[in-house]
Amino acid sequence: MKKIDIFTELKENSYPGRGIILGKHSDNNTVVIAYFIMGRSENSRNRVFTLEGQNMKTEAFDPAKLVDPSLIIYYPIRTLNDVTVVTNGDQTDTVYDALKCGNTFEGALRTRTFEPDPDNYTPRISGMINRHTGDYKLSILKSANNNPASTQRFFYEYNSPLASEGHFIHTYECDGNPIPSFSGEPKLITIDGDIDEFTNNLWNSLNEDNKVSLFTRFIDMKTGKEETRVINKNK
Repeated sequence: MKKIDIFTELKENSYPGRGIILGKHSDNNTVVIAYFIMGRSENSRNRVFTLEGQNMKTEAFDPAKLVDPSLIIYYPIRTLNDVTVVTNGDQTDTVYDALKCGNTFEGALRTRTFEPDPDNYTPRISGMINRHTGDYKLSILKSANNNPASTQRFFYEYNSPLASEGHFIHTYECDGNPIPSFSGEPKLITIDGDIDEFTNNLWNSLNEDNKVSLFTRFIDMKTGKEETRVINKNK
């Protein structure tokens, strides 16, 4: 698979929706996590990321303007021992609870489907990464070409990842009405630079009108030391 430049990829797509990046830094000793959200409606744009220990949740920036919290308020990030789970919805809790009981990432997500938001039927994207090994998994649950009668579940597993390599998956192929779901495999990308450079380049590559919030985390594979950054458009 050919590597893409993640920053160019984002600059050329006005609406990839919500996105997950997992991988290993070029230093070969750091796992990297990123998650961003975008929005077109007032309700979707009325959000901020808030850290809660090692976890992170979405909250309404202006609670008075919150219309329907069911698909926009959730925990995108949960940590269990040496594993970090990241998703674009409340399936974070589904995976987290399954792992706590000794069950699997894949098994948990087979109990879920795409979001119930016609006519887009937004895909559920999910990932998990182990900070000791750097091994990670990604998944997307989506409808068959926006037809809610059929669910498609895809799982991708990356063991012993190479230094500087990661993968990027997002909910939407591009803007549209209805919005077309992401297609194909997660995209192979290069990961380097310090956390501030990486974070700022991601944020500046997202469409100015549609971007809402960005989370990044670098974890030292040997010590477990974490560096986290959060950027919210709403301040």
